[in-house]
Amino acid sequence: MEMRDLTDNVCIITGASSGIGAATARALVAENAQVVLVARSADKIEALAEELGGNARAVTCDVGDADDVKRLFETVGQHYDGVDLLFNNAGVGYNDPFADSKPEEWKKQIDANLYGVINCTHAAIPMMKNRTAPMISTVSSVGGRYGVPGWSVYCATKFAVVGFHDTLRKELGGDGIRVSLIEPGAVYTNWGFNVSEEAMQERRDKVDALHPEDIAQSLVYAFAQPGHVNAQEILVMPTRQVSP
Repeated sequence: MEMRDLTDNVCIITGASSGIGAATARALVAENAQVVLVARSADKIEALAEELGGNARAVTCDVGDADDVKRLFETVGQHYDGVDLLFNNAGVGYNDPFADSKPEEWKKQIDANLYGVINCTHAAIPMMKNRTAPMISTVSSVGGRYGVPGWSVYCATKFAVVGFHDTLRKELGGDGIRVSLIEPGAVYTNWGFNVSEEAMQERRDKVDALHPEDIAQSLVYAFAQPGHVNAQEILVMPTRQVSP
């Protein structure tokens, strides 16, 4: 299969400190892209940047903070002449019946999962104009299609992300900016607050869950398509996962 050459494409990856974000950074550097690693954990993204070499740059940022995002894109503008890919991957999820959930948990999820996407997308759009085959890609979830008991606010943020991208795609298509969603099922990552590591491991083992590299490959597949091709939604599920 012939794919676009991604050499020197400028790719911003949020939530790059581990899991899907780190795997995607490795996959894009393997394609000779330039990656900007974004996360709150400076030590983790700096270590990853050192591992990846000269094609990687670490920038600490809380994507839920609009001022922090402004500083992030000012830094990007100082080092690159534009942005080819924004991969909105940062996210937070708390598991609780809604009646037992806490407002501070709601806020953390809304800030990271929704405001983080909106903040970064708004800042990236001007830097994507007149680029070759630019793309805004966001990790949503199967929880953005189906409500999952215990994940009410998380699912609400992901449903919002789906609606945002459906509209954004229609607004930006005329400018040649592609807008794409990746919606994973169960993935082996360290994600999931309020759930014990043992319980998450058991759930994932039961369905032979996906690995971060599987999602990274989905992103590279979508991004490396020709500019006139937009993989609008990619729902990626473990074969054995037959329900949300």
